[in-house]
Amino acid sequence: MELRPLTYLCVIALLASCGEGGNGQLIGAQNRPGWFQVDPYGMNYIPMGAYTMGPSDQDAPYAQVAKSRTVSVQAFYMDQTEISNNEYRQFVNYVQDSIMKRLLGDADIGEHVISEDEFGEEIDPPIINWDERIDMADEEVREALADMFYGTSEQFYRRKEIDTRKLMFEYYWIDLKEAARKSGRDLDLSYTNTKGQNNAIQGHSDRSKFIIKEVINVFPDTLCWVHDFTYAYNEPMTKNYFWHPAYDDYPVVGITWQQANAFNVWRTQNMMNAWLAAGGEPFINDFRLPTEAEWEYAARGGLKLQAYPWGGPYIRNRQGCFLGNFKPLNGNYTDDGGFHTVPIDSYSANDYGLYNMAGNVAEWTSTAFDESVYDFDHDMNSEFSYDALANDAPALKRKVIRGGSFKDVGLYLQTGTRCYEYQDTAKCYVGFRSVLTYLGRGKAVSAEDL
Repeated sequence: MELRPLTYLCVIALLASCGEGGNGQLIGAQNRPGWFQVDPYGMNYIPMGAYTMGPSDQDAPYAQVAKSRTVSVQAFYMDQTEISNNEYRQFVNYVQDSIMKRLLGDADIGEHVISEDEFGEEIDPPIINWDERIDMADEEVREALADMFYGTSEQFYRRKEIDTRKLMFEYYWIDLKEAARKSGRDLDLSYTNTKGQNNAIQGHSDRSKFIIKEVINVFPDTLCWVHDFTYAYNEPMTKNYFWHPAYDDYPVVGITWQQANAFNVWRTQNMMNAWLAAGGEPFINDFRLPTEAEWEYAARGGLKLQAYPWGGPYIRNRQGCFLGNFKPLNGNYTDDGGFHTVPIDSYSANDYGLYNMAGNVAEWTSTAFDESVYDFDHDMNSEFSYDALANDAPALKRKVIRGGSFKDVGLYLQTGTRCYEYQDTAKCYVGFRSVLTYLGRGKAVSAEDL
């Protein structure tokens, strides 16, 4: 018997009025908001897929640190370009202004921090009030911020400059791998079967021991241009590379692996999540460094078994022009159109729309370097990570860098070439870009795609 329209509407209304009960039917949690992932600004979507990871050419140095194998990577977003000086400066400015505002709040000058909520309850720690401007013309403000500047004995030509040693960023992360270890769980295996209640295995009784606090200075090591090259004149780069507007769109360098992680925490928590929370939107996945597998997959741009992001096997195009910024000939750093670094959108993008995946600066990945990692890591979202402590052996602090740089020969531009630097070192030829895991299986997935 066919339901009449009025009867049909009544049934729908009845189901809708049943709340979570669903009139005795399993209908799922109701009133869930609709959601669509917006492409983050400046990032390109990298579809999920499988590829042959590893060398696409001979192992020229006989390093024996990689071998070819098939791995699969889930969908993610990646920055189109390396993080620029100006983008990283936004992070530095945030840290600088945050410290200043808290100093002014402690000095009770203006409403630079908010210590009470709308109900008069104390907020601990106080929230920074970004609507209140810092007036450096105010003598009381200048006095409260005096410690933020170099003292008289450290000033150069009496210039009043921010003491970059004070630019410390405090952040937290959860050690999920340690929390997942069965040996580390506080398991309560006792059952209280009284009337079928409380039948559960308790996990960790205190997750605070897995919440790690980090405090790190965020300012780049501008002296890297001098200490990375002996018997060379790079003082102008040290003085101006991070400061001058001429280099705003050049890749930031002199960044340690830890500083790159701190940048991604700031980009996630203080930029994206703060904006989403203000609009009542749910949080998305965190910005982070790419895994080695993700980096190589993105660098290949969908081209299988090719040595370079643009294909292969040559580093020149048909007109004889070099396709990346590296060391093409003996001492001739200018033949490829570069010298040191070049702007982040130089040369042509690969088929995923990513610039300088070969050359310009090498890039940090999240992966810990191990010569035999290809023999034991998983073939799904391959990753080997190790969070080295300050007193750990240097070998445990090695992190994979990829892509080669302006000072490297062509071998290091190949998509399958592995190299490393130590996580607590900063180099003038190493930068980074961020990724963000896509929420869901992938874009535009229909029944026909399955």
